[in-house]
Amino acid sequence: MDMEVTAWNSLYHAMNAQEDRRPFSRQTLRRIGGFARPHRRQLAWFLLLSVVTAVLAVATPVLAGRIVDAIVHRAAANVVVMLAVLIAVIAVVEAGLGLLNRSLSARIGEGLILDLRTAVFDHVQRMPVAFFTRTRTGALVSRLNNDVIGAQRAFSDTLSGVVGNIVALVLTLVVMIGISWQITLLALLMLPVFVLPARRMGGRLARLEREAATHNASMSTQMTERFSAPGATLVKLFGRPAEESAEFAARARRVRDIGVRTAMVQWVFVTALTLVSALALALVYGLGGLYALRGQLQPGALVALALLLTRLYAPLTALASARVEVMSALVSFERVFEILDLKPLIEEKPQAQRVPEGPVAVEFDRVDFAYPSADKVSLASLEEVANLDTRGGEQVLHGLSFRVEPGQMVALVGSSGAGKSTIAQLMPRLYDVGGGAVRLSDVDVRDLTADSIRDTLGMVTQDGHLFHESIRSNLLLARPQATDEELWEVLSRARLADLVATLPDGLDTVVGERGYRLSGGERQRLTIARLLLARPRVVILDEATAHLDSTSEAAVQEALGEALAGRTAVVIAHRLSTIRAADQILVVEDGRIVERGTHADLLAAGGRYEELYRTQFDQSPTSQVAA
Repeated sequence: MDMEVTAWNSLYHAMNAQEDRRPFSRQTLRRIGGFARPHRRQLAWFLLLSVVTAVLAVATPVLAGRIVDAIVHRAAANVVVMLAVLIAVIAVVEAGLGLLNRSLSARIGEGLILDLRTAVFDHVQRMPVAFFTRTRTGALVSRLNNDVIGAQRAFSDTLSGVVGNIVALVLTLVVMIGISWQITLLALLMLPVFVLPARRMGGRLARLEREAATHNASMSTQMTERFSAPGATLVKLFGRPAEESAEFAARARRVRDIGVRTAMVQWVFVTALTLVSALALALVYGLGGLYALRGQLQPGALVALALLLTRLYAPLTALASARVEVMSALVSFERVFEILDLKPLIEEKPQAQRVPEGPVAVEFDRVDFAYPSADKVSLASLEEVANLDTRGGEQVLHGLSFRVEPGQMVALVGSSGAGKSTIAQLMPRLYDVGGGAVRLSDVDVRDLTADSIRDTLGMVTQDGHLFHESIRSNLLLARPQATDEELWEVLSRARLADLVATLPDGLDTVVGERGYRLSGGERQRLTIARLLLARPRVVILDEATAHLDSTSEAAVQEALGEALAGRTAVVIAHRLSTIRAADQILVVEDGRIVERGTHADLLAAGGRYEELYRTQFDQSPTSQVAA
């Protein structure tokens, strides 16, 4: 191995070894072993090949020395040829084993990444909505990328490196001591001059790299937020483009300056270590040459020592950083396990049953509810705060009771923050109640399977969220096996078929991030079409027309008529004009039902509902007649 390559390897190990002195339990190691167990056969072959490769790496310099001795002593030509052929065979075998070892390393590493990512992704999907309302998405994605890859490196790089380097170091030292212990001692005395700058400069470069990564992450966050449709709109309406550009440019300039400093430090480091290595070789040749002239050392042995010296520094330097590398990999494992150890608040019971067949009634029986505190649903590292808020959640619902019979429509009205949307989120079990029960067909939702709840309930929210995918993909989310004929049918019922037919790619038209290529009314009608495709027995509408203009609202209301026909429905609406036909209207204030009845009854009662209605509609004689 060339000395400059050795220097670069030393720098790489020193840069990538991040000190962490936290203790690690045996349980952590056992869990790591659990993830490694499916790959144990490949790991065994991988380690065996690493040992064989290390042995072959030491054999080549020894054979090269034998060739020199054969030439000096004028041995038979066939001896030199045989030694040369043996070196060539070893080189070919070493190359083949290297490729095979690399293949095993890739299979083990990528397999481990697959296992870890799948485990984390599946676990995160089981987390409650409260988890996602508190967690920074970027921090969560980092666990699936950076930390998983860091954990994988423990097997594909660190483990094989430690085993291979130990074997190579021991064999190299044994052979060098057997040839000349004096020259070997000289080489070891030069080692601190090689290793210490690597650790020191490597730490400095690592700090520069982390600072650059921080600035790059800030630029990435700024670009992600500003380049999204709502972010770009906000900047154009209220932002200051010049200041935004200056802020971005300042970070970019800092990354540039760090890049220049890093390049110079790297080059100075490698140049210095290459010089030290050259001086070490000069000393070996000088002292070895004197021994050879005195007859105390064979010329071939001197050549072998020089070649072995180039193979001594790399494993020694790598092993000097091995402990820190192992700790860094364990940190990555712990950060992954930290996610897996966060218990979901909502768990399906082992003997959970499906929602009974037939029409569905919805019942709230003396329901109390408070949103969970941060320490129950989140991690400080995912929120990027020092400590989680451990205060208990403030109670939102107080002894709330009502029942929606099959086929009925019940409307919830009241002030903002009264608890209406919370009621809607308890029905599909996005949260669990603190007291009382929510029932579907007289069965507590906590006793039902999650799949059957999803099949029974359909919900349309006010934002009408869509994925950055095609219209077809967004619809098939409700029922993946649906045919194109069924898709066109629900689009027609949602009064959207004519629009989709005019689009260049029809059903394959990509709707853009959060559906921003469509108007607000079109997005809502597409979410209603998705609901119609799901064919739920219970429909929940949470402010489905809150932010629409009159024209869009009329089209959406027409589509909602299709969605509600013959189904049990719970409708939340600020616009009281949209819920006059409800079988029952519940007025919710401060988490309690303060009034209930029909539209006409509540108006006649002159209570809170009448006050809300009067606030929305001018009570002049003309408007009363119109009403």
